[in-house]
Amino acid sequence: MAGEWSRVDGALERTFEFADFAEAFAFMTRVAMLAERHDHHPDWSNSWNRVTIRLTTHSAGGTVTDKDEALARAIDGVA
Repeated sequence: MAGEWSRVDGALERTFEFADFAEAFAFMTRVAMLAERHDHHPDWSNSWNRVTIRLTTHSAGGTVTDKDEALARAIDGVA
């Protein structure tokens, strides 16, 4: 499993912190492109310099699958 990801309420979750809103938003843009390539889209939120991402596979009943772990590793690669 990827670096600092935790299991929270049945999902993989990680919060990323950046210097400011612009860096956080740029990261979200990179993750959006990854999500499209993986055909797997996160639940996430942004508050100024923080981005929290939650990964589950909705088609598998909202559980964590290999797709989530693969996307988590890819996200770590662009963080």
